[in-house]
Amino acid sequence: MDLSTTYLGFKLPHPVMPGASPLVDDLDTVKRLEDAGAAAIVMHSLFEEQIAQEQLGHLMDVEMHEDAFAEALSYFPRPEEYALGPDRYLDHLRKIKAAVKIPVIASLNGVTPSGWLDYAKQIEQAGADALELNTYYLATNTWESGAVVEKRTLDMVKVVKKNVKIPVAVKLSPYFSSLANFAHEVDEAGADGLVLFNRFYQPDIDVEELEVKSRLQLSHSPTVLLRLRWLAILSGKVKGSLACSGGIHTPIDALKAVMAGAHAVQMVSELLENGPEKIKTVVDGLAQWLEEHEYESLAQAHGSMSLEKSPNPAAFERANYMKVLQSWRANR
Repeated sequence: MDLSTTYLGFKLPHPVMPGASPLVDDLDTVKRLEDAGAAAIVMHSLFEEQIAQEQLGHLMDVEMHEDAFAEALSYFPRPEEYALGPDRYLDHLRKIKAAVKIPVIASLNGVTPSGWLDYAKQIEQAGADALELNTYYLATNTWESGAVVEKRTLDMVKVVKKNVKIPVAVKLSPYFSSLANFAHEVDEAGADGLVLFNRFYQPDIDVEELEVKSRLQLSHSPTVLLRLRWLAILSGKVKGSLACSGGIHTPIDALKAVMAGAHAVQMVSELLENGPEKIKTVVDGLAQWLEEHEYESLAQAHGSMSLEKSPNPAAFERANYMKVLQSWRANR
């Protein structure tokens, strides 16, 4: 079965790859991912705050201890708590490139179009085949408009694209007021692909200790539903590649994402729980389903369930909403 796909300009044997995660921090695990058939390797993110801490260095600790910015940085993990600092990240990238033959996609995570983005050039020089720009940001200030948030993200994309020649994918949040329009704007700003979506890890409250608790909650298959909706809406509407990130656990999850319009599917939680070898399980299961249903290739399934051919996607979505609301009564 021909499972080949094209993502960020790379011709891949199939669409399944690990997403940004701690999986790639260990070279032996990276090799296991490649042995399991990963189509590409996506590194975990290097954060803007890490680079800012390193750049400020002694100045931040000594001269800025009373400044609001220094206080804000104190909320973040200390430098030694990160798996890899900026310099070690570049060194680890070089080691991964030397260890595998598949494309290696580095990742930067930040919110401002400032000097830290110079690392994009260093990442390119270290050998990355592509870069994933993760724009994780929650607007909590009442004075900050959606337009301001969008402009800042678009400025980041433009800065990175101006400084590197490798493909750049932008990992978005689903919480923009007009996501379809914003995705179009990111596409027009030069992004080579969109990754849907980064996850907002919701804090909990410990009512006994009166503390806010941050816990990592792994995804499950229903997590993919939000991704399917927007993949289906954006498929055929943007020039760049589309990737699904979040909720890919089974071959059927991956198949749904491809049918909605994904060129690549990224797995994390399933691999963290059950090991890199689960990539092969998903790839083999995908091929088996297509063969059993008499598909000639994955390309035949790609985008087959998108809204591209719908004359009025908004009406389709509203009709679906109304049907869901009535379904409980109908079931009873």
